[in-house]
Parts: sequence; structure tokens; C-alpha cells
Amino acid sequence: MNKFSGFLLSYFKYGENDAVLHCFTLENGFQSFFLKGVYSAKNKKKAYLAPLNELLITVVDKKKISDLHLVSKIECLDDILPEYNVKVSSLAFFVSDFLHQVLRNEQANTLLYQEIKEMKLLISDGDTSAHYTFLIRLLKIFGISPLLQDGNFLNIEKAEFQKFSEENGPNDEVSLIWRMVLEEKFTPQKIKKESRKILLDSIIFYYKIHFPDFHTPKSLAILTQVFE
Repeated sequence: MNKFSGFLLSYFKYGENDAVLHCFTLENGFQSFFLKGVYSAKNKKKAYLAPLNELLITVVDKKKISDLHLVSKIECLDDILPEYNVKVSSLAFFVSDFLHQVLRNEQANTLLYQEIKEMKLLISDGDTSAHYTFLIRLLKIFGISPLLQDGNFLNIEKAEFQKFSEENGPNDEVSLIWRMVLEEKFTPQKIKKESRKILLDSIIFYYKIHFPDFHTPKSLAILTQVFE
């Protein structure tokens, strides 16, 4: 028997009662698990299947390297995010959708795991700006964040700051948020409503340019509707 603690990034129903879970684990990075019977009528652990839930998963040893880990026991390590809070739920869904793309090939990374944990705590406490700063900080962990030269404007394609703005590039206010997050000078605060879409668009565009095979998460449409 082996145990993994991990954040649930995505899952899908398999057959009538089973599910396949994709998680980012503390021990092994991205891992997939086969969970039997979770959709049966008497199983009360369906509530665990929610984005960004931190789970403790006990598995049976695999017979083959290609086999999925077979779950023998599943527990929740922290409080489940409140489903009735639409903003919190939509943020968790968006972030988990985002992470499912960028962490598929990621190995164990304690710093990254802790960043996810802290970001989830901020979201659960009602910080609706936490995902912006988290996704920018994530670029530093991946080693693909912009170079911090002098300049007030972020050039996304060149991944650097410069002294003049590019057409359709981030304005000086959004560029300043990027710089402050990267320099770890950004304090928790509300980002102006008019800047949120520009900031998130700039983050997604940056990932598209600098992260292989990244595409706009489908959950973005839901997030946009909720926060409009």
C-alpha cells in the first residue's frame, strides 16, 4: 500500500459507478488514479470529487507501470470549498482546469504544492484576486517568467519589460501588477474591475506564447460570466 496527498485537478466518470482522477501529488507530481464505486448510491464520498480538493489517497501497488493506481481508500485532507459560493466554485474550477494543462508532465515539487495550497486558502477566504498572482508566480517556478529590465510595459512575446508600450499589449497599470508579483512586492488587494480582464487575458496569452501546447481553458467562459 502507498499513500499520496494531492489536489484534484480533474476527473471523469468511468462506467456506472467508477471514476478516473487526475491529481497533482506531493510525493510524485502529476498522477492518475482509478476509484471504484464512488458513484454508487450509498457512497458518501462523491462530495470529495470537487476541483482543488486536497485528498489523501491510499492505493494498491500497481502490477504494471502502465496501470492506473487503484484506490483502496480516499479521504479529504481539508475543508471542501463551499459549492453554494458561486464565485469560489468558479475560481476553483478555472484554476484546476488551468493546472490540469500545465502540470501533466510535472514531477514532485514541494514549492509548487505549497503555492497551490496557499492559493486555495486565499480563494476560500474570499480573495478573488488570488488566481492572478498565483498564475504569474507559477511562471517563476517553471523558469519562464519575464526578464525584469527597466521599463513600465510588459512585452509578452519577448518576455521582458520595456520603456514603451506595444500595440494591444498590457497597459502600464497591468504591467505594474506583473512586475510587483514577480518582485514579490504585491500585497493582497483588490484589483480594479476594469483591469481584471486585461490582466487575465495577458496571463493566458503569455502561457500560449511560452508554454508548449497551452490553450485557453474552457472554464474561462464560466468564470467571465460569474464575475461580470
